[in-house]
Amino acid sequence: MSTATAEFLTIVSGLPRSGTSMMMRMLEHGGLKVMTDEIRTADDDNPNGYYEFEAVKKTSEDASWLEGANGKAVKMVYRLLYDLPADRTYRVLFMRRELDEILASQQVMLNRHSAGDAVSPEMMAKLFRSEIERFYDWAAKQQHIELIDVNYNQMLANPAAEIGRVNEFLGGILDAAAMQGVVDASLYRNRKE
Repeated sequence: MSTATAEFLTIVSGLPRSGTSMMMRMLEHGGLKVMTDEIRTADDDNPNGYYEFEAVKKTSEDASWLEGANGKAVKMVYRLLYDLPADRTYRVLFMRRELDEILASQQVMLNRHSAGDAVSPEMMAKLFRSEIERFYDWAAKQQHIELIDVNYNQMLANPAAEIGRVNEFLGGILDAAAMQGVVDASLYRNRKE
């Protein structure tokens, strides 16, 4: 492991259904250790697994999971980043995907689990836009967080370029070819028309 990577925790974040699990899998294949508890197992919505780590959900009450986490990658929904202690350094890969695709993917997932429509797609889009704007305003003021956007749609269209950006951001220590081998366009099922 490179000393550059050992100085920070890599966080994969973004809206739900934005490609965070794919990015975690790419980092794992690229040679980065990933933090996952495998409680939530692979299913039709994420056939390669969710790469979740339950302890991140309780960071505001117990951040002990961060001990020894530098040099690894963990997935966190963007709202949980507010709870990270500022005495450490984090590099955030923020997954961006066309919002209508995210909403379509969520709807498919909700329908599969018979959860139905709790909120209209229009209301959800408005909420997501507002929350993301607020998050970016906050993140820009945080000395302990470095963040780059990773475009899910571009990752599928031109993986080498996006992987190159990610690798450079994380210190250039990843196996880019192995990461590219993980990109699976067949899982790109909810496309923007």
